[in-house]
Amino acid sequence: MIERPRERPGNPRFSSGPCVKRPGFRLDGLAGAPLGRSHRSDAGREKLRAALEQSREILGIPDSHRIAILPGSDTGAFEAAMWNLLGPRPVEVLVWDEFGARWAEDAAGQLGLEPEIRRVPYGEIVDLAAVDWDCDVCFTWNGTASGVRIPESAEIPAGRGGLVLCDATSAAFAMELPWERLDAVTFSWQKVLGGEAAHGMLVLSPRAVARLESHRPPWPVPRLFRLTRDGRLIDGIFRDETINTPSMLCVEDYLQALSWAREIGGLPALIARAEDNARLIWDFCEGRDWIENLARDPATRSTTSVCLRLVDDRICDSRAFAQNLAARLESEGVAFDIGAYRHAPPGLRIWCGATVEKPDVEALLPWIEWAYESEIAALR
Repeated sequence: MIERPRERPGNPRFSSGPCVKRPGFRLDGLAGAPLGRSHRSDAGREKLRAALEQSREILGIPDSHRIAILPGSDTGAFEAAMWNLLGPRPVEVLVWDEFGARWAEDAAGQLGLEPEIRRVPYGEIVDLAAVDWDCDVCFTWNGTASGVRIPESAEIPAGRGGLVLCDATSAAFAMELPWERLDAVTFSWQKVLGGEAAHGMLVLSPRAVARLESHRPPWPVPRLFRLTRDGRLIDGIFRDETINTPSMLCVEDYLQALSWAREIGGLPALIARAEDNARLIWDFCEGRDWIENLARDPATRSTTSVCLRLVDDRICDSRAFAQNLAARLESEGVAFDIGAYRHAPPGLRIWCGATVEKPDVEALLPWIEWAYESEIAALR
């Protein structure tokens, strides 16, 4: 039995969403929010424009692409993309975790599109070379529940015939995204920048805008998803308006998170922080024979939602063991919410996005080993 660690993480919040707030976050930093004001007022519009413009700046989104704030977090934004854009071409949905499976289910069950579903087990990724990019293709860039991401070597054809719809909610602000090869990209505020929930972002390429203005979906589009009127893009949604009333408090928090990101060095610094955090865990696993990364190919390992599985033959009930291990860490106040996603293989999921401090990850790892040894001892 190893000795109980002495040093504790300064912040034990390793949840994969909502994620830990940025370093130095204070509630009084939100004092500039125009509370009690209409989002259509000059003050409200100014804040919304700033959120869009600063997102474009930090993420390097081309000027040719349109950006909107939508209701319903990443889910609402991706559903809006599917309900408005899909239909004219065959559809392929690539599934390597729970959230990709949801898009496949909605494409088939709600939109009746009979999509080609390419599905692989947790820990693996679809063979992207086999994808027909002349179809409309839907996928998650980073599987939040599986810890598997699109590898940096992947190539999406520039001459593709279809549209590429990418759920990038746990990748945006932590990974390089090839904006010129993606046509509809969605993400939320609650992941890499540690913003608040309920609001989603939709980024559309010129090809996607052309589809919107030339295609009328055969199904009724819910009001919260409508991006066009009389066959034309509703321009205000992509400028300083929203489909429904946003929380100006959440907008202010997002603006403060963007400001923090810019202060530390922008996207390169955000990416580096996530990679440094994740590498600590990868190295920890490499030195132990009882725990390993769920992603089988190192090139596909997530740097944000790092998913681990236990591989000790003495463990008969892996799910119960992993749940007990996570509960032990939470009871010690050293790690909150690091159990695997409920539909994923049993194990641990540790958020390593940019708002997580590296010393906190370093302090957590000895506790994971201590908790593991304690649970093994309890089995005896």
